[in-house]
Amino acid sequence: MKKVLIPTKLDKLAQDILKANGNYEVFQDDSGDIAALCAKHPDAYALIVRSEVVNAQIIDALPSLKVVIRAGAGYNTIDIKYARKKGVDVMNTPGANSNGVAEEVIALMLADARHLIKADASCRAGEWEKKAFMGREVSGKTVGIVGLGNIGRLVVKRLSGFDCKFLGYDPLISAERAAEMDVELVGLESLFARADYISLHIPETPETKKLVGAKLLGLMKKGATIINCARAGVMDEEALRKVKAEKGLRFLNDVYPKDEAGPKTVADVADIMVPHLGASTKEANTMAAKRAAEQLSEFDEKGVTSYIVNRDIPEGLDEAFCILANTMAHVAGLALGKETNLKQIDLSCYGALKPFRGWLIVPVVAGLWKELDSSMDSKAALKFLEGRGVVYQGRETDDRKGFANSITVDLTGSVDVSTLRQVSVRGTVTEGTIMISRINQFEKLYFEPSGHVVCFQYKDRPGVVGHIGAALAEASLNIEDVRHSHHPQTEQSLAIFRLNAPANKEVVRKIAGDIGAVMAFSATL
Repeated sequence: MKKVLIPTKLDKLAQDILKANGNYEVFQDDSGDIAALCAKHPDAYALIVRSEVVNAQIIDALPSLKVVIRAGAGYNTIDIKYARKKGVDVMNTPGANSNGVAEEVIALMLADARHLIKADASCRAGEWEKKAFMGREVSGKTVGIVGLGNIGRLVVKRLSGFDCKFLGYDPLISAERAAEMDVELVGLESLFARADYISLHIPETPETKKLVGAKLLGLMKKGATIINCARAGVMDEEALRKVKAEKGLRFLNDVYPKDEAGPKTVADVADIMVPHLGASTKEANTMAAKRAAEQLSEFDEKGVTSYIVNRDIPEGLDEAFCILANTMAHVAGLALGKETNLKQIDLSCYGALKPFRGWLIVPVVAGLWKELDSSMDSKAALKFLEGRGVVYQGRETDDRKGFANSITVDLTGSVDVSTLRQVSVRGTVTEGTIMISRINQFEKLYFEPSGHVVCFQYKDRPGVVGHIGAALAEASLNIEDVRHSHHPQTEQSLAIFRLNAPANKEVVRKIAGDIGAVMAFSATL
């Protein structure tokens, strides 16, 4: 029998399912230290944890360990690289906590709208301050959802009985899928300007770091409410501090840089703050336990690997092509534009990459949306796309075109109900270096997508590249590399610059306006 250790406060259902299976011996004990339990059971085959740290020392203490399952979504407390090195598969259970977080959002909205927390304290103190606690109703309000993933979609579903109007921002969801949910897809600025309530459901990435800053907060209605049950880093606390009093905003918070005791930097601006309670429900705990046990059984009995987050790269596939596919998709998404809603992904693989097309869809999707970990398998990626109403197509290729070992990523999105936008990016790996050779009609770019870059497409005419260079210099940005391609049929040009530091959005916006750019973006790749 295979020994399973559960050193955490996880619902007993996981233990029950595994014992009923007949192939597992289960030891569950949350009373002590994980290291002590591992020392008692060095022959453990599997480890199921919640937020416990599983580092190299823990892995080394279990020489028979083959599987670690995080009963929950995030696995930043597990050293997945060291686990891979030791031949240990790490899984998570994404979605198990989604409903708990969605309901917490609604609980925070209602508690704040009716001043329940302060009113409770007042009433317990013997006071009767009905006039002081005049509230407002959530029904009929406009609710903006930033990020229509599992949790965002559930917030919409759970709030639908309140007759709210829903605005959504998520470039990687189709307009048709949003319409099915009765959500109006809008730009980020429009959402912040129109919504009475704004709920954040986006991962923290370099692109979303401090995304909610002075500009977006300044667009909000007076007295509007923003709820952050996503990640602390997506909020610019200083900007919130400056705008909040002026506009009478309400801020409800459940996330912090670290989950630990001690003073919190948002204490002076949060109207309600709770200790990261989103997943802290009996039902979420039960669901995570059920999923963890089922996934372990399916992994052992059926070879199901969909939720492994530290998979090996298939034999025969150079890791550089995985990085290439991920980076190309990211660049294609930037070129498509954040205000364009993705409808379809087409992936073409040439030469020796043909057998790996199914596998490469994973880094492609992960390059477009950080919610999907690039170590999951193609089934998980396709299911992720299906949930967003995005069509995937793997194209058959003809090697007679002479593209050798290369990848093409084509994206199609809708700007509005009648306008489609398409972006096509091709790339390859040369001498171990990833290269983007084409973006749309602009051939022979041979650009290494790394570092800080800015890109502009514009109507070709003399002096434009010089103007861009001067504007970058004025912003104290040094050009380290430049690629320029002209397309005579359209009289359009594409210029890509690698810089010594990031170009902020205002600089890019000003240059784009000066040169009449039809496409402009900046990124750190």
